[in-house]
Amino acid sequence: MPTDSQYIFESIKQGCATPSDDEFVIDRLVKYFGNGRIRWHVEFRGHRIELTTGQIKKQPTFRRKILEQAGVLPPQRAGADYRRWAIDLRKKAIELPWRDRPVDVDFAIDRLASHGDGRWTVEYQGKSIKFTTTKLRRQVSFRKRMLAKAKVLPPQLNQAAYRKWVDWLIQNAAEAAPQTGDASMSEKSWLDDLPELAGWKNEAPPEATG
Repeated sequence: MPTDSQYIFESIKQGCATPSDDEFVIDRLVKYFGNGRIRWHVEFRGHRIELTTGQIKKQPTFRRKILEQAGVLPPQRAGADYRRWAIDLRKKAIELPWRDRPVDVDFAIDRLASHGDGRWTVEYQGKSIKFTTTKLRRQVSFRKRMLAKAKVLPPQLNQAAYRKWVDWLIQNAAEAAPQTGDASMSEKSWLDDLPELAGWKNEAPPEATG
């Protein structure tokens, strides 16, 4: 198996894409923590590349991983410059708790049901997750709540694509069966049931399913 440097050299000879410093911009870096391990996911042009801390620190390995999975070779930086760049990148990472499946590439909900008055239920693999219209339309809130309640992190979409997807869901939403008696839920109690989505530290762990 060729070394990282050999692999990169051969790829350059074959004409791989090599953007400049200004053109190579990572969409974001996500730091997953839990189970005694730290995992990093680089999101770049629709690709998600999983790396260890050591692989981020080693420039040849980092460049090879991006090249192998995204088809783009990150620009070569001087040693000290790369170290500063990698440290700055890690400082800006978004931190999320690890789940069994941090990303489901083929994510698709089973159904969106409307309860009226801006209340919705997303049905996903046997689970029913409650939302208000505001939380449903806010991608960050939607992804965090799905991760907390269904242990799945929906793929990150650009804002225009996410808006179109939610609009389509709402237009095709089913009407939920009306609730009566003690099963009815007021707008206030519905909102109270939603967890605080501003930060993970304040959020209770998802309930165990049996």
